[in-house]
Amino acid sequence: MNPGLKLQQPCESSRRLVLLTGGTGGAKLVQGLSLEVEPERLFVVCNTADDCVVHGLHVSPDLDTVTYTLAGVADTTKGWGVQNDTFAVLEWLGRFGGETWFQLGDKDLATHITRSRLLREGFSLSQVTEQICKAFGIRTAVVPMSDDRVETKIVTPKGVMSFQEYFVRDSWADECAGLSFEGTETSRPAPGVLESIQGASAVILCPSNPVTSIGPILAVPGIREALKKTVAPVTAVSPIIRGRPFSGPAHKFMACLGMEVSAFGVAQAYQDFLDCIFLGPEDSEFISQIEDLGIKAVVTSIRIDSLLEKRQLARELLTAV
Repeated sequence: MNPGLKLQQPCESSRRLVLLTGGTGGAKLVQGLSLEVEPERLFVVCNTADDCVVHGLHVSPDLDTVTYTLAGVADTTKGWGVQNDTFAVLEWLGRFGGETWFQLGDKDLATHITRSRLLREGFSLSQVTEQICKAFGIRTAVVPMSDDRVETKIVTPKGVMSFQEYFVRDSWADECAGLSFEGTETSRPAPGVLESIQGASAVILCPSNPVTSIGPILAVPGIREALKKTVAPVTAVSPIIRGRPFSGPAHKFMACLGMEVSAFGVAQAYQDFLDCIFLGPEDSEFISQIEDLGIKAVVTSIRIDSLLEKRQLARELLTAV
C-alpha cells in the first residue's frame, strides 16, 4: 500500500462537532457550520448506503455532495455534481448503448475513477475519501459511516430496487412498500466515528432524510449506542416543514414505515438519544408533543437556501449546543 494514504487520527476529539448527514439538505448545513467554526473542529459522518456502481465505477453520492460543497465546487442549482460540468463522456456512453439515466459529469467522473482505482488497490473507503478531500484542500474530516458495503433496497410494486434506481432512474414515482439496509449486520463504523461521538463537544443530525440518509448511519452497529451514551448534547434539525420534506421522497419513506410525517415524527425516530430538535415556526404546534418525549424544541427558521440562511442557522445551533 502507498504509505502516503494513511487515515488521520482523530485530534482533540473533545473539541469536535460531529455531524451526521446525507444529501443536499445536510450538505447545506455542513457548509454553514464550516463557515462559523474552524474547519478542523468538524467531523462529518456521511451516509454511504446510497453508493452504487455506474459504468464500473464506485459512486458515493452523499460523500461527494459534502466534499464538493466544502470545496466550493458543488452545483448548487442541481443540488448534485460539479458546477459548470460538461457531459461529453456521458453523451458518448449513450452513443455506445450505455445507460445515461445516472448523470455523471466529466469532472465528476474523475472523482469516481480515482475512488474506484484506489479501492481496487486495496485502500478503504475512509482512506480514499481522505485523499480526495486533501486534493480539494478540505480541512474538515469527512468520513463514510462505514468502510463496509451497506445498500438501501426499496420494495415497490415493480419489485425490489436499489435506492438510485428508485430515486434517480424512476424519479421516486412508485409507492414504497418497504425498505431495508442490506449489509448492516456485518458492517462496522469507520475508523474514528465512535471515538468522535463519544468525545464530541456536540453532535448534530443534519436536516437529511431520517429514513434513507440518517437511518443507515444509525443502523451501523455501535453508532446508535454511542449516541445514547455520549455526554455531548445531541441535536437534530428537522427536514420536514408542514408535512413535506425540503426535497426528495422522505415523506414517502416515513409513511411507508408508519412514521408520522412531521417534525414530531422526526423527533420520535431519534427519541432514544436526542436532546434537542430545531423545527420551523410553521410546526410550532408540535412543541408540547416533542417536549413530552423529553426533547427540547427550538423554533426558528430552518430554511437554508441562501448562504445567509445557512450561516444564521449554524450560528443558532452553535449557541444552543
